[in-house]
Amino acid sequence: MSSTKPLPARCLTPLWRAEGLRYYAYNFALKQRFGCRVQKVSVDAGFTCPNVDGTVAKGGCSFCDNRSFSPSRRLPRAGVLGQIDQSIARMRVRYKSCKHYLAYFQPATNTYAPVERLRPLFEEALSHPQVVGLAIGTRSDCVADDVMELLEELAARTYLSVEYGMQTMHNRSLEWMNRGHDHDSFLDAMERSRGKGFEICAHVLLGLPGESHEDMLATARELARVGVDAVKIHNLYCVKNTKLAEQVEAGEVELIGQDTYVQAVVDFIELLPPTVVVERISGEAPPDYFVGPSWCLDKPAVKRAIEAEFVRRDSWQGKHYSACL
Repeated sequence: MSSTKPLPARCLTPLWRAEGLRYYAYNFALKQRFGCRVQKVSVDAGFTCPNVDGTVAKGGCSFCDNRSFSPSRRLPRAGVLGQIDQSIARMRVRYKSCKHYLAYFQPATNTYAPVERLRPLFEEALSHPQVVGLAIGTRSDCVADDVMELLEELAARTYLSVEYGMQTMHNRSLEWMNRGHDHDSFLDAMERSRGKGFEICAHVLLGLPGESHEDMLATARELARVGVDAVKIHNLYCVKNTKLAEQVEAGEVELIGQDTYVQAVVDFIELLPPTVVVERISGEAPPDYFVGPSWCLDKPAVKRAIEAEFVRRDSWQGKHYSACL
């Protein structure tokens, strides 16, 4: 009988690699979970943020205009079920065979309210016959204990992903963007989210002013250390009517170039555990709101460039993840 200890599950060849993928893509993960294509539909519940209303800061994050991030905030707001129906109707044009959806509470901070307001909104979304789960975008400083209990309750009976806006591990960058909290806030939310049954997704921004390539990779190593379930990687891009737009126009901030970004994303993903779902690899905004950089408007081209770089290196997600070396 062999005395060799089996490798931990996180170190075994993952299914997505066996399928020829270079990273654990979100569509692949959802199909494995649900057995079919599942798409997100954006829901705007009318929330604000604590760094907009003055609770922790004023003016919001320097890069933020929620209308540019969320389709639901660019349209007249119907009720929750009405928004879901509207989004599904739009989705059918592109995804004709898709019949199952996640209700994505996307704009602003979607746990920034009393439980008495949150519960009926989430329950209404789950009552839609084609909704098979929830995704809730929020901030690490907006998950009070009773809200965490509600999230745990929901996760016990449906798929739930909670998305925290980490952005970066570097406090100087969080201060620059007027985030209104530091990295310790994210670590606290992570610790209190463990074992609650929902997936934990972190949003990160690459190309922040003053961050070196190594600074960006330090954020990747931190994500690997704290054990998130999923990550959304965005390039810093600029939309109109924001503090960042003023800084770009004044020449104070230079936005990251495509070649630099592609190298950073691949280096970043190589450091992530192979079990972390990569939900997004770039960001873009509608042309009406957009300032730059222009390259990120061609999202398919950015994806092709990132995948080509993986192929050129003969690399994959987790290749340099130290826990398996």
